[in-house]
Amino acid sequence: MNFTKYHALGNDYLVLEPGEPREGLSPDAIRAICHRNFGVGSDGILFGPLPSERAAFGLRIFNPDGSEAEKSGNGLRIFSRYLWDRGLVGGDEFTLETAGGLVRSTVLAQGHTVRVDMGRVSFWSESIPVVGAAREVLNETITVGDRVFEYCAATIGNPHCVLPLESVDEALARRYGPLLETHPNFPRRTNVQFLQVLDRGRIRIEIWERGAGYTLASGSSSSAAAAVAHRLGLCERDLIVEMPGGRIRIEIGEDYEIRMTGGVTRVCSGGIDGEMFDTSSAAIP
Repeated sequence: MNFTKYHALGNDYLVLEPGEPREGLSPDAIRAICHRNFGVGSDGILFGPLPSERAAFGLRIFNPDGSEAEKSGNGLRIFSRYLWDRGLVGGDEFTLETAGGLVRSTVLAQGHTVRVDMGRVSFWSESIPVVGAAREVLNETITVGDRVFEYCAATIGNPHCVLPLESVDEALARRYGPLLETHPNFPRRTNVQFLQVLDRGRIRIEIWERGAGYTLASGSSSSAAAAVAHRLGLCERDLIVEMPGGRIRIEIGEDYEIRMTGGVTRVCSGGIDGEMFDTSSAAIP
């Protein structure tokens, strides 16, 4: 099984071609491949290109816990770079179909930068989803562990819980992220962003990603957090999102259509040996 590895601001993915054995993408196999000690190590797997009736290419995205993600901004930028490296796309805009909807992508700067039109952010509870009456989920309270937070919820094809705070750090995300991810308010679990507004054109986020845990960067999280900051009147429509892994530019359209621009780096390519999946090989004779 061959792979190509990329990272987008420290958020790393393996691209696997659909010609590879499909049984290699069972949840157990995904967990093994993504494991940092016993596998290749990654924040997820991008499986494609796949045939699509609606777009130029189809794509499936898998989290390191074996679950499938609807959308990933960094994953989309990485996959776009992979298509460019393969010579399947050039400098013109093209479309990708994910479980979270269609996106438009353009590879720039000889593959080092990719722009993705991510789709529209919605704050409506039925779309995200969030339990309770139909409403825009803005400035509500949620209790996790020993703390009560004010939060907003959003979707850009996948669910997000955004918590505006005076300051944010990694310890906060690691402590409360897993509790918020699995909170009963979110029937499909949720991605979590701890949001600090730096000025009208910059925000900072710490991220706990559904199915992946603490993450250095996330394109969909940047999109959701920026949309929430603008919806609350805290930021302009064109802003920079700062994360531990680097910076992404987000442009917010009139109807909360999101355009994301950020970097991609190719890391390596190689093959996965079948022995990795044979747990008996490590047994004491």
